[in-house]
Amino acid sequence: MEGGKWEDLSMDCLVNVFGRVGIESLLLDVPFMCKSWYKATLNPLCWRQLDFSKISLDSWSYDESISRLLDKYQLNDKLSVTAFIKFVVKRSARSATFLSLPDCCTEEALLYVADECPDLRVLLLPRCLPRDHMLQIPNLMSKWKNLELLRLGGTFHLQEILAQINIHCKNFIGLGIPRAYIKRDEASAIVTLLPNIKQLFLRHASMEKENLVMILQGCKELKYFDVRDCIGFDEDDDEILKLASHIQTFEHKGSMLYDYYDDYRPSYREDGFHDGGVSD
Repeated sequence: MEGGKWEDLSMDCLVNVFGRVGIESLLLDVPFMCKSWYKATLNPLCWRQLDFSKISLDSWSYDESISRLLDKYQLNDKLSVTAFIKFVVKRSARSATFLSLPDCCTEEALLYVADECPDLRVLLLPRCLPRDHMLQIPNLMSKWKNLELLRLGGTFHLQEILAQINIHCKNFIGLGIPRAYIKRDEASAIVTLLPNIKQLFLRHASMEKENLVMILQGCKELKYFDVRDCIGFDEDDDEILKLASHIQTFEHKGSMLYDYYDDYRPSYREDGFHDGGVSD
């Protein structure tokens, strides 16, 4: 193999590996190992998976990795969360396909990533995103035409969001709304606007049986449906199990008609999608 082709192949391998190591390593470790590794990190394909979910305002000012970042890149001024998100997203050169935003995401950062991440396939929004930020989401869906999977932090403006997904996101297959209150209107919106959805994650939801039945009867193409630890129906309800019998993976353990353990509810991870779908 000629030298140039071998170098190209070697660089492609580095980019493939570095695209999996995470933002912190890409910024603080990999580029300082050697020149070839530094060169590889300049490739936008290393920055397609952008996970900001662990950022917290409570620890931001004294986080060790942020201190290292300021020092290594000689950033003398205090780096805000918004500036950091912009700094990283810019490196993706509009090629990012996965984006997980932090609870402390600002409206400015949200609007920025909407413009600079047009190729998103997976978008994970935080549970604590302020309502004024959520008002922006329906208007932003048209910017993410390739979106396949979306996790919302709640049902605020759900119908408007799903209506825009129905119009603009033709490859959409999966929706996650953990700890949601799924009333009749929310169930109807899912059935009406996402009738062909393949993956649905409603773990820890409050949802009456009739609304779950509506979803099971209306979304005939579901392959993965997670309703574990929900309140409003029993996990062993025969009618529900029969209606869900066609679903390849139907997760329902821990669900109950009433919350008998209201004084103690265990916490679970809610950090994303399972093999192209949604899981814990």
